Amino acid sequence: GILGAAPREIVFTGGGSDMLQLMKKRIANPDVLIHLKGIQGANKVETKGGATVIGGQISLSDLSHHEVIRKKYAVLAEAAGSVATPQIRNAGTLAGNVSQRPWCWYFRNGFPCFKAGGNQCFSFNGENQFHAIFGGGPSFIVHPSDTAVALMALDAKFHIVGPGGQRTLAAADFFTLPKQNAAKENALADDEVLASVELPAASTGQRSSYHKVLDRDAWTHAVVSTAVVLDMNGDTCRSARIVLGGVAPIPWRVQDAEKVLVGQKVTPELAAKAAQTALAGAQPLAKNAYKIPLTKEIVQRTVTQVAAIRA
Repeated sequence: GILGAAPREIVFTGGGSDMLQLMKKRIANPDVLIHLKGIQGANKVETKGGATVIGGQISLSDLSHHEVIRKKYAVLAEAAGSVATPQIRNAGTLAGNVSQRPWCWYFRNGFPCFKAGGNQCFSFNGENQFHAIFGGGPSFIVHPSDTAVALMALDAKFHIVGPGGQRTLAAADFFTLPKQNAAKENALADDEVLASVELPAASTGQRSSYHKVLDRDAWTHAVVSTAVVLDMNGDTCRSARIVLGGVAPIPWRVQDAEKVLVGQKVTPELAAKAAQTALAGAQPLAKNAYKIPLTKEIVQRTVTQVAAIRA
């Protein structure tokens, strides 16, 4: 305890970049910070039975430069290398990046919104230029993590540790929509940590890439982004995973767009059709409809480029 009293709130932290910002804004007021980066072996990359297991405390910089990740899972290396600034990538961790809180300006400036324990989303009728066009309601935040988008595209598994033991969740089950729990972005309990991430074995025909669009050439989060993973046999797509970032409260997988590519020779025209399909059902708010053509363009371009990659 602290001065003989039981601590009210204990928070786990790795690099601490996001927690420091939350504490500066008095959004988070933990009594105790438990630093995880010193845990031995928590930052390693290991191959196990063809799969690759990445420790949650690996720095984003080390992840982006790791030879195995760059060779087999380029989309993740590129996503990690696109985060923020070199200084933040040196300090920030994979687990921290995936688990960071939203960067909605209402939440970050102390408004009593859903994410802060309140009962409304101020962005819905307010400044929503950077908010969700998919999956919104009752909160319309967008998930801020670059690496989360790549991990969803790679069909990653998340290994979670807490007092109750260990459990594993698929990427699709790790991230939480506001309609499931408006106060949270993922399935972690308050006393759990993301220990490691497991990537399935990469096929010999797997090609991937991550692209994002920024609103200015400085440290900022993606306005929109996409992670594309294709399994190619020559020019023909055997399987595809396309995940969007910056457009939804979770990394947003577009399976109907993937189906457009499977079994087909990937041409710029087919990529355009997939991109069109990816944005079907988008529901923009008053000030963010520009995200629809912007996302179409980045999906078409990324799919075309990934299909052209040769091992």
